[in-house]
Parts: sequence; C-alpha cells; structure tokens
Amino acid sequence: MQRSPEEIRHSLELARRDLARSLEELRAKTVELSDWRLQFRRHRRAALIGAVAAGFVLGGGLAALTNWIAGRR
Repeated sequence: MQRSPEEIRHSLELARRDLARSLEELRAKTVELSDWRLQFRRHRRAALIGAVAAGFVLGGGLAALTNWIAGRR
C-alpha cells in the first residue's frame, strides 16, 4: 500500500516535532551535566573524597621528588 503525499507530509511533521523535542531535552541535559557547581552540590562526598585523594597523590609525589633531588646532591 502506497502512502499519499499528505500522509507523508504528516509523518515528516511528526518526525520533525519529535526530533525538536529530543534536541531540546539533550540541550537541557547537557547544560545540567556541565554545571560543575550543581554536580558538586549533588555529589559533594565523592568530590571531597577525590580532592583528598588528589592531595595525597600530589603530596606524595612532591615528597618523593624532594627526596630524589636531595639524594642527588
């Protein structure tokens, strides 16, 4: 069965509306996910644990570098 031109136009219009709605949802989600302040508020504990871990890694790296430099003298 072949569709009429009007049915095809209607189908295309529905597809355009659906695509526009999906695109708007994607934009909103992108803005939400890229808002670091919002993400920090939502995941405060994980952010603090990550900051502490990074501090230990950087502190240990600096201590090792200092010891290595001191050992070369």
